Amino acid sequence: MATYHYTALDRGGAEQRGALEADSSRQARQQLRDQGLIPLHIAAQGRDSGRPGPRRLRLRSGELALLTRQLATLLKSGLPLEQALLAMSRQAESPRQRQLLSAVRTQVMEGHSLASALAGHPATFPELFRATVAAGEHSGHLDAVLERLADHAESSHAARQRVQLALLYPALLMLVTLAMVTGLMTLVVPEVVVVFEGQGQTLPLLTRGLMALSAGLVRWGLWLLPLLGLAGWLARRALQRPERALGWHRRLLGLPVVGRLSRGANSARYAATLSTLTRSGVPLVEAMGIAGQVLANTWLRHQAELATQAVSEGSSLYQALEHSGDFPPMMVHMVASGELSGELDTMLERVAAHQQREFDALVATGLGLFEPIILLVMGGAVLLIVLAILLPIFGLNQMI
Repeated sequence: MATYHYTALDRGGAEQRGALEADSSRQARQQLRDQGLIPLHIAAQGRDSGRPGPRRLRLRSGELALLTRQLATLLKSGLPLEQALLAMSRQAESPRQRQLLSAVRTQVMEGHSLASALAGHPATFPELFRATVAAGEHSGHLDAVLERLADHAESSHAARQRVQLALLYPALLMLVTLAMVTGLMTLVVPEVVVVFEGQGQTLPLLTRGLMALSAGLVRWGLWLLPLLGLAGWLARRALQRPERALGWHRRLLGLPVVGRLSRGANSARYAATLSTLTRSGVPLVEAMGIAGQVLANTWLRHQAELATQAVSEGSSLYQALEHSGDFPPMMVHMVASGELSGELDTMLERVAAHQQREFDALVATGLGLFEPIILLVMGGAVLLIVLAILLPIFGLNQMI
């Protein structure tokens, strides 16, 4: 016999860890099921559990949403899980998707649960995904749970695409502006200004400043990108320390526009995840622990962990979120209403939709103001360059 370390869910949805003796991983999983546990991960002591397949394979958010929707549709039509995975693997256009689905189907065919098979690919299926699937299998409503999970994945992917498309035009405009100003400063200005250097007249202050800036760019311009890259790397390295990241993200929340954007986006993600998990039958405390991990802001994640601890000690979700003081007041009051009416999951879904609409509106307003600001900056830079060139010409005319 060999010793197997396992991670499993009990009947209440709480995660259990331990070790047991078995002849094989399949027998170990059967022992856990006999104890009323849902195995998530099993590994033999001193080596991996032997799961086949691409462990480090990553799927884009759109691909994961599509796979989830396909699996939910096939299961809802009455197709067994093994046949649904086989149909999806045969239909997959990408070889990596086909390899992934084949590996998951192999584990299911060996008697593992779907959540256990997905746990062998943590880089592809995040903890939220695996916990929701485990809850769906435990409740016997895997198809309905996958439907809600697909809705969540599709809405998250659509929101990410909206932001990326909205940022595309301002980013291109900024790149064109920088390229144009840099070209004028390094190619045009030196050729034009050199004409005035032999005239013996005192050049205007604006022209002299432009000449100095142009000479600096010509001489040191090639070093700017490496220096900026080094500065970014040092800043990223510094923020890898938990205490610095915590302080930096807390200060970000205090900024006028950036803080509101960060708080709105993270609150929408947290509420949507919490709603998906609670609707799928995951206990509130465990759902809060998983939902807290999707928060990108480290300070808000810390506050979510404190709220989770408070709820586990008997506090209500409303009181825990209100005590932190960092979640939007509208979200806190809507959660309180949901707890009083007994429809917390529905109210969390409304909170997520409200926060997402507010975030989208704020992003649209910001981008609407950002584009004319870039145009004004570009026009002002060109105007200064033209004035710096024309002022010496006006001086020559006066001398003549």
